[in-house]
Order: sequence, then C-alpha cells, then structure tokens
Amino acid sequence: MNIRMLGGLAYVTATLSYKGKDLVIENVILDTGSVGTVFSADRVSAIGLLMEPHDPVHRMWGVGGAEFVFGKRVAGLALGGLRVDDFAVQIGAMDYGFEIEGIIGMDFLLQARAIIDLGRMEVHQS
Repeated sequence: MNIRMLGGLAYVTATLSYKGKDLVIENVILDTGSVGTVFSADRVSAIGLLMEPHDPVHRMWGVGGAEFVFGKRVAGLALGGLRVDDFAVQIGAMDYGFEIEGIIGMDFLLQARAIIDLGRMEVHQS
C-alpha cells in the first residue's frame, strides 16, 4: 500500500467491509500517534454504517480538540494486502478544517503487524 504525502501528513487508502458491502476510502491519515482508528460518519453512511441505540459513545481527544464518537465492529478493514477481520472502529464527525475521511491508528497497525517503510513510502506486512 502506497503512502501519499499531502500537507505534511501521510495518507493511505482504506477499504472498510460492513454487512456484506465494501467501501473504499481515499483520504485516510496514517497516524502512529493515534491509539484508535476512526472514520467519518458522513463517509461510512454510504454502506449503512450508522449509529444504533446499543452502540457505545465515547469522547475522543486529539490535537484538534475533543469530539464524541460511537463504536462499531466491522467485518474487516484493509490497507492493500494488510487486513484485520472483525475490527472495532470509531465513527465521528471528523470536522477538522481539512479533507480527511479517516484515521488509521495504532490499534490497526499492531493487529495487522504493519511495517511503515518511509524510504519506499509504503505500508506492508511483516
């Protein structure tokens, strides 16, 4: 999976699988400083990933401040050949003032056994 640099941030393309549907999400930041993985509620609603009454709600903190997110388990999350099945993600507004549809955090990177190769500008599996 290739890494693209935009505005000093590392972007990748992710594929989210939910209830038999796949969604390709282009503007996803690769963030080793983020504990968790989060996606834009507006973007994932395209495959029916919506908040339901039993979904847990959390307050998430980041450099841009705090926002409320809800948790969901998805069938899978992939970055190219890296894939984690039955994966927990957070869904929120992600209104940070620039184009972003998701953040891949350390939870995914560790489970996928990802290697970030900045010399080659790619992410691959160990």
